[in-house]
Amino acid sequence: MDKNKTILVCPLEWGLGHATRCIPLIQQFLDEGHRVIIASSGKPEALLKKEFPQLQFIPLKGYDIEYSEKGSMITKMLLQLPKIKKAIEDEHLWLDQIIDKYSIDMVVSDNRYGLWTKKVESVLMTHQLFIKAPTGEWLLEKIVKKYLNNFDEVWIPDVEDEDNLSGELSHKKTLPLNYRFIGILSRFSTYLQTQNIETEEYDFIAILSGPEPQRTIFENIILKQLENTDFKGILVRGLPEEKLELKIENSELKVFNHLEIEEFLKCIQKSKVVIC
Repeated sequence: MDKNKTILVCPLEWGLGHATRCIPLIQQFLDEGHRVIIASSGKPEALLKKEFPQLQFIPLKGYDIEYSEKGSMITKMLLQLPKIKKAIEDEHLWLDQIIDKYSIDMVVSDNRYGLWTKKVESVLMTHQLFIKAPTGEWLLEKIVKKYLNNFDEVWIPDVEDEDNLSGELSHKKTLPLNYRFIGILSRFSTYLQTQNIETEEYDFIAILSGPEPQRTIFENIILKQLENTDFKGILVRGLPEEKLELKIENSELKVFNHLEIEEFLKCIQKSKVVIC
């Protein structure tokens, strides 16, 4: 980018992964001298405020997605499609006002399909170009392509060659020229160059995220399975906004609502197995 810009970064609140992969991107924008404004809510907002307390944040409603507790996940998602469509339409109207109010020069949307505009450059970041489903993949592909065509560029957080992470989600077909593979994004990238821990202190680390009630269900499964073991481990709950700590009787298990990046990386490197 030639000149300093005001860049609006908007991660989806569907778990924490969209927010965490925005961290190196935001840091790069700041290193290049740009002004960054973050629009988010809930857990992603809480996480990013811990990483970038100096930045300006704008409230942006999430899609409020819920996973099924029992039964068909497909049915649960289909029932929420009208709500998702309405959220996409609402965020598009919201963006039109925000651009003028905050003098935005560029919008980077992580998987939020409604955050495109013809006023300034708009970019969608996603690795899900070809969504996998038990049936109707052709229809999903058509719908996604319609949304993606509204953006000036599509950034894919992966590598283009065969040694990639996303597989057929983004490598299924030849892509248009305005689609760019920008490399794998990790919030640990800066710290990986300096951390070198050889001792494996823990048997495992379990890392939770994602919509409820499945996050809590998975957490309870892990806690239940540890009741009669002597495994030494760490549980990171994926709740950066939670103030109350989870009280447990297992003295061999360390439980954290959230860990800062450097400490998080150390815990992963000290663990024999990662569960996520």
